Amino acid sequence: MLSHRQNLAVFPLLLCAVLLLGSCHSVEQMLPDKPQIAAGAAMQDITFLSAALGREMPYRVFLPAKIPVGQKLPVVYLLHGNGGGFRNWSDYSNVSQYAAQGLILVMPEGHSSYFMNAVEKPKDKYEDYLIQDLIGDVEMRFPAKSGRANRAIVGVSMGGFGAVTLALRHPEMFSFAGAISPAIDVPERRFTWRRASQGWAFRSIFGPWGGAERDARDPFVLLRSAKPESTPYIYLTAGEQEPLREPIERFAARLRARGVAYEFHTKPGGHDWAEWDKQIPGCFEKLFAVLGKE
Repeated sequence: MLSHRQNLAVFPLLLCAVLLLGSCHSVEQMLPDKPQIAAGAAMQDITFLSAALGREMPYRVFLPAKIPVGQKLPVVYLLHGNGGGFRNWSDYSNVSQYAAQGLILVMPEGHSSYFMNAVEKPKDKYEDYLIQDLIGDVEMRFPAKSGRANRAIVGVSMGGFGAVTLALRHPEMFSFAGAISPAIDVPERRFTWRRASQGWAFRSIFGPWGGAERDARDPFVLLRSAKPESTPYIYLTAGEQEPLREPIERFAARLRARGVAYEFHTKPGGHDWAEWDKQIPGCFEKLFAVLGKE
C-alpha cells in the first residue's frame, strides 16, 4: 500500500501518463474555452451525425449576427493543427471579424487525422466526413452558398496540410486553399526510432512509406498531375523562424514550376498561434478577392 504522501507524489505522474496516452482531443477539451467574438458576429456550436465516421462530431460556426432573409453567404472551412481541436481558431485568433464582413466560418473537429481517410484504420474516414458529411450539413443548416466558387478552406499546421491536400484531391469543391505554416511534408517523412510513435501514427494514416496510398495523400505527388487551370488558388505562409519553412518553400517552388496560381509570404515568428494570427489578415484579404467580395 502506498502512503498518503506517496500517493500525492505518484498522482502527477499518472496524470501526465493519462494526458500522453489519451487522445489529443480529450486534452483539448480540458482547456478553457474562451472564444473571441467580434462585434457583428455570432457563434454557434453544432453536433451532427457523420455517416463516414459513424459517430457524432462537433463543429463551431461564426456567422454575421444579422443576415437578411433570403441572403446566402460564402463559406470558409477552418482546420486546426495536430493536438488541437475545433475551438482553436475561435480561442486563439480574431478570425470572427471576417464573419461580421459576410462570411460563414466553419471550424470542424479533426482530431489528429490530417483530415485524411486513414489507410490502416478503415473507420477513420476524416476526408469523407469533411467533404461529404460536414459540407452537406453546413449547407442544409445555414444560409450557405453552394458550389466551388463560394467555398474556401484554410488551415494551420496539420490543418494547412489538410487544406492543400483536400484542395488538390477535390479541386471541384474549393476555389481557395490557405495553408498557414502547413506540415506539407508529412507523407514524405521516413520512419525513425527517435520518433517511433509519430512514425507509426503517420503509417496508420498514410500507409507504408513509398506506397501508392501514401503517394495519393502527398501534396508534392498530387501536384505533378494537377491541372493548373482548375487547381484552387493556393495561399502559403511561414514564419521566418518556422521549423517547416524549407519544405514549405520547396512546395511553393513546385507550384511556381507547375504554373499554379499561388502566393507565398513570410513574417517574423515560429510555429505557433502568435505567428499564425499575424498571417491571417493577409490570407483573408486574398480570400475575399478570390471569392469576389472585395
